[in-house]
Amino acid sequence: MIRKYVLAALAVLFFGAAKAQIQYTHPWMQKRVAYLGDSITDPKNNGSKQKYWNFLQDWLDVTPYVYAKSGRQWNDIPRQADLLHTEHGDSVDAIIIFIGTNDYNNGVPIGQWYEEKQEQVMYGHGQPKKLTDRTRRYMKMDPDTYRGRINIALDNVKRMYSTKQIVLLTPIHRAGFYANEKNWQCTEDYTNSCGIYLEEYINAVKEAGNIWAVPVIDLNSLCGLYPMIDEHAQYFKSSEKDRLHPNDKGHERIARTLYYQLSALPSVF
Repeated sequence: MIRKYVLAALAVLFFGAAKAQIQYTHPWMQKRVAYLGDSITDPKNNGSKQKYWNFLQDWLDVTPYVYAKSGRQWNDIPRQADLLHTEHGDSVDAIIIFIGTNDYNNGVPIGQWYEEKQEQVMYGHGQPKKLTDRTRRYMKMDPDTYRGRINIALDNVKRMYSTKQIVLLTPIHRAGFYANEKNWQCTEDYTNSCGIYLEEYINAVKEAGNIWAVPVIDLNSLCGLYPMIDEHAQYFKSSEKDRLHPNDKGHERIARTLYYQLSALPSVF
């Protein structure tokens, strides 16, 4: 008799869990999502017919608002965000920003997040308040450095869309891109003209997540694309000339990564 009741209870738990799985709805299903960035997101880039956001559109019925432009750097994000706001106002649920590889290629200095000043502030703890000397930091809004550009961009976007979800994606690995004599980009195992490796630009995006309170999806590691080896050339436009821009297969791999990573984040608040 006891065994009969135990089996019945297990059946209820099993079928209850199965029902819960069937009823699961991805939190980004049917949402309006803006995409800001560079050529990897730009619908006009011919590296692929399908971009990662096309796959998310198919799988999640997401409405994409795409403002990314080829060749752009972090200093273009405020312009893209302003255009988004002009055309759609507040009618967007979330914003995804995927940019940074061109800052590396163009040798933009990393720079600093903050500048510090000596100031006085009123403070009291266990004794009457009084003016106290302290060091205070301010966001460094420097348009000529990478961190400064991120500060400017996120200050703009977070003020404009203060109630919206904003997600940052790190740049992915990059190998050679050889378009012509005037656009010949070397592989990521070389420093840029500032003597800086790509990973410092990737790490800065991760740092920005904590500084600006925005989630960061580390595509550089999570999507698994590694064009530095020939075996992964299959995910990029051309094995010989373009291992910078993912092809359809590469974009699908990015999209599958985002599908699961975004499932852990709210699309609306």
